[in-house]
Amino acid sequence: MTSLEILAATTGGAHLNPVKLFLDADIVVQLVMGGLLLASVWVWTIILSFSLRVGSLKRRNRAYEDGFWQAKDMEAFHKENSGGEVPSAKVVGAALGEWRRSLALKQLDREGTRQRLSAVMGSVVEQESDRLGDRLNFLATVGSAAPFIGLFGTVWGIMNSFFQIGQQQNSSLAVVAPGISEALFATAIGLFAAIPAVIAYNRFSSAVNHFEARLQRFADRFHTTLSRELEAE
Repeated sequence: MTSLEILAATTGGAHLNPVKLFLDADIVVQLVMGGLLLASVWVWTIILSFSLRVGSLKRRNRAYEDGFWQAKDMEAFHKENSGGEVPSAKVVGAALGEWRRSLALKQLDREGTRQRLSAVMGSVVEQESDRLGDRLNFLATVGSAAPFIGLFGTVWGIMNSFFQIGQQQNSSLAVVAPGISEALFATAIGLFAAIPAVIAYNRFSSAVNHFEARLQRFADRFHTTLSRELEAE
């Protein structure tokens, strides 16, 4: 006996037994259930990893920004604190690089420099936001597709139950109920995968948008600082 069969045998028969429902289901329904369970595991992996990642990014970003605005020499502060994955530091690094290249030109174009600074910082903000939310599309896919995949398993299981009725020439509830229970279990697993995926996608999308807005405000403030420096050149 396999471990699943042992688990199904040891579970009380008076109550709904998910393991037994899985083992007794048609092979197609089993494949649907297995795929949905794998998707659910991956969804929870993304939820946990994203929660840890966004929390760490916010803390590092906040510490960098607080120190940056308090520093007397912003460029020196950046050199000392630019290590690691800190999105705000990447914005500053890109802006300072463009700043040096613009000042190295024979003739300084103040308006052109402002535009290039804005473009390069905006590009980094978008890149960091995309990198943060790169796995959220999977949550959206599972949230929208999992119920229909589960429904496919349910329809297939019910079709198989009706086929068994025809084979056995018996339409009693005892013949139909097990197959229908197995089929409906596929829909339940689909919802089990989809519900947390939808909730997490909506919550995390909002977190990414909030993070992008905060990073853009930091970039705008630094752009203003550099613009004032340009006036003194």
